[in-house]
Amino acid sequence: MSITFGTDGWRAVIADGFTFERVRVAARAVARYLQWDGRQQLGVYREAPGASYPSPYRPASAGVVVGYDTRFLSDRFAAAVAEEIAAFGIPVWLSDAFGPTPAFSLAVRDRQAAASVILTASHNPPEYNGLKLKPEYASSGLPAVMSALAAFVEREEQDTLAYPDIAGAPVERFSARAGFVEEIARLVDLDRIRACPYRVVVDPMYGAGQGIVAPLLAGGAVHVEEIRGTLNPTFGGVNPEPIDRNLQALAIALRSQSGGDGLRLGIALDGDADRVGAMDGSGRFYNSHEIFAIMLWHLVERRGWTGGVVKTFSTSVMVERLAKRFGLPYYETPIGFKYIVEHMLADDILIGGEESGGIGIKNHIPERDGILSGLLLLEAAAWEGESLPQVLARIQEMVGQFAYDRIDLHLPSREVMQSFVQRLQSHAPASFAGHKVTEVLDLDGVKLVFSDGWILFRPSGTEPVLRIYAEAPSVEMVRGLLEEGRGQATGLKEVHS
Repeated sequence: MSITFGTDGWRAVIADGFTFERVRVAARAVARYLQWDGRQQLGVYREAPGASYPSPYRPASAGVVVGYDTRFLSDRFAAAVAEEIAAFGIPVWLSDAFGPTPAFSLAVRDRQAAASVILTASHNPPEYNGLKLKPEYASSGLPAVMSALAAFVEREEQDTLAYPDIAGAPVERFSARAGFVEEIARLVDLDRIRACPYRVVVDPMYGAGQGIVAPLLAGGAVHVEEIRGTLNPTFGGVNPEPIDRNLQALAIALRSQSGGDGLRLGIALDGDADRVGAMDGSGRFYNSHEIFAIMLWHLVERRGWTGGVVKTFSTSVMVERLAKRFGLPYYETPIGFKYIVEHMLADDILIGGEESGGIGIKNHIPERDGILSGLLLLEAAAWEGESLPQVLARIQEMVGQFAYDRIDLHLPSREVMQSFVQRLQSHAPASFAGHKVTEVLDLDGVKLVFSDGWILFRPSGTEPVLRIYAEAPSVEMVRGLLEEGRGQATGLKEVHS
């Protein structure tokens, strides 16, 4: 089983694909990549006039930050990575505790390091662990970076490269938390949130975001409770992904709080705290599209910030409509935060986000940050002195009301999946589930657009899983689109309808 770096690093099952031996192989490949003479010529490093984050170049000698999350053996895997990279003569700062991925990305910027390596499997099930690389610009590895790294991984796996015969560099312990908390306090109007009598429940889902939000908000009228904020490598038997079906504990905690529904707010973080979900006092879940729209509206209308807006192909039309209403440059990318990062490094970008809950803003780092997003959501409500439903209703008056959902279909083979998508692309139906198809887009998968919604079919690049996304004005229409999509993709219905 080879080590494969995908959109956001390498992930595998602990003690199966993810072993100490293989983690050390990956660490050596990272070290060789950072010392590679051709790295500066990748086309990644450039000074782009007007960019939110001009991309720097730093040699390997600038050092590497190594961090980790709360998963089983993450601290020991991180120590092994630090040891291997230091053996190449590269200085290493190894975290003295688990922490959020954006905190370690921020440490790259603050320490002017060449990269960070983070041991985390993000929102994957408990049996997984993973390794993320964050280069000099403190965010996801761009396609050119990951392609070059993959070549070093392959050579390292084949054991064709000599181990360095040099004196190892020092491994220094450091804390990423203080700098991260200071950065969040700079970006968020904490006093405004503290002054409001909200009952806030924070759910880090046993992940690396625990113990940060509650202390930041202490000392005012706001009351903050943290649940699932202890070390539990099994994550309580629930995948640490902040989506509705995984947040029953948050819904129960919110309902147990005193006060009206409008004064109760819940913030959920994924396993490494770079993604966010939210709930109101009634237990109503707010998906990433709604959070993205609220943040965009707030940053423009209340903060007065400007810049472009970037969203991935599967993200809500609400974001596009808001950007155009505000007269902001608008960009749409294939799915994956690395494509958003490309724009952040080349253009003046206000905000960029994706369907999975990762959102990044300007004046920070070009990185997803669930903690910052959650606090800005609270700031938006506090600024208005309103509940989340009231804030969202304001936005819906401007852009319309939309429902959204997604299903993942496990098909017999990748060939079956690819064949279905290719037929849909080459012979798109005139109508779908009773709705006239007005446009067919193929930026990433195949999207059928209607006058009042859309459905997207996107095949996985690594397994026979077909992801089907749909957005429409009503939950009923979304369900109808998804069921029609399921039936056609599994051969239960004709492709043309």
